[in-house]
Amino acid sequence: MNYNKKTVKDIDVKGKKVLLRCDFNVPMAKDGSGVITDDKRIRAALPTIQYLLEQGAAVIACSHMGKPVATFDSYKKKQLEKGKDEASITEEKWKKSLQELRMEPVAARLGELLGKDVILADDVVGPDATAKAAALQPGQILLLQNTRFEKGETKNDPELAKKMAAMAEVYVSDAFGAVHRAHASTAGVADYLPAVSGFLIQKELDFIGGALANPKRPLVAILGGSKVSSKIGVINNLLEIADTIIIGGGMAYTFSAAQGGSVGDSLLEEDWKDYANDMVKKAADKGVKLLLPVDTVTADKFAPDADSQVVKAGQIPDGWQGLDIGPETVKLYCDAVADAGTVIWNGPMGVFEFEKFAAGTKAVAEALSKTDAITIIGGGDSAAAVQQLGYADKMTHISTGGGASLEFMEGKELPGVACLLDA
Repeated sequence: MNYNKKTVKDIDVKGKKVLLRCDFNVPMAKDGSGVITDDKRIRAALPTIQYLLEQGAAVIACSHMGKPVATFDSYKKKQLEKGKDEASITEEKWKKSLQELRMEPVAARLGELLGKDVILADDVVGPDATAKAAALQPGQILLLQNTRFEKGETKNDPELAKKMAAMAEVYVSDAFGAVHRAHASTAGVADYLPAVSGFLIQKELDFIGGALANPKRPLVAILGGSKVSSKIGVINNLLEIADTIIIGGGMAYTFSAAQGGSVGDSLLEEDWKDYANDMVKKAADKGVKLLLPVDTVTADKFAPDADSQVVKAGQIPDGWQGLDIGPETVKLYCDAVADAGTVIWNGPMGVFEFEKFAAGTKAVAEALSKTDAITIIGGGDSAAAVQQLGYADKMTHISTGGGASLEFMEGKELPGVACLLDA
């Protein structure tokens, strides 16, 4: 995939209407109060929005929020599949579920952060949105309703894309968390408008793209998380470019079992043992160091207050399960990071939500905060861990997209990037 794309700085937006795809899919309070619990994604969009407004553009921002069900029939079908009683599934409840995913709280918070009014449309391509877009003046910003209120959004419906594009003269993509999906607002609109990246996507392409295409060596990749199956493509791709690959988290037990070790009640993907052995062989053939845990912190149950003991890797007793990497492994992994040129980290080393089993993840985060290497944190749990542990400002780059950064590291084409004009 070509990472060298045109950005907002390569085009003249003065006096033009710009359709800007953001990622405003922010977490909301569970009580239906409409309170945003973390506005990080809104803040991440500010540099691009402010630049466009300063350049004299009229900005039409859009984003999805959650997973609304566009019609009552689809909502009913989904609720029945979940085992809900038919009598309890009402049109009122469906409307309430949509109400909770409206963009009003986002418009209010964005307005506070920008220090100016954000006009909010009542629909995406309906009469309210089109009228407000037509009346929008340079220096003003309009936010459309949740793009997923349109059932054609996730199907990349060309008619919907055409209607969205008709409101503007330029398309700017800045929602990295959504570029791995070919939706009407992330890819489809680029068929009808000149399309460039915003600063957020440009940063992701520079850092992750740069680390994959031309890394400062040695390149060390740390892969954690629960399943080997979800990281296959990433491991395969990294075996072609990394100098060292470090395996932690739940997927380490599949590697351990594949090599004849006993893993007790640990997470194990029986069907992926052959694949794990193939990876070990492939790494050896390519001269890539593949580091696996040498010891494990085990627990007698999956709970924050479980009894724990440290055992050698591959020697977990029956009835016990591995929930973190052990102290010898921590030292091994931290040493590997110390003299790296570039480190990419995706996935925690253990069950870091439980304080007792967070030591491995903490130690790796701390080691990354001290190294002189370029440190890139894939989105999702690793990003959450680094934020939670207070090391976020010590990292070179923290990706804003979990699924997108994983697919990027797999070498897959990202539809929301591929559709942009090449520089």
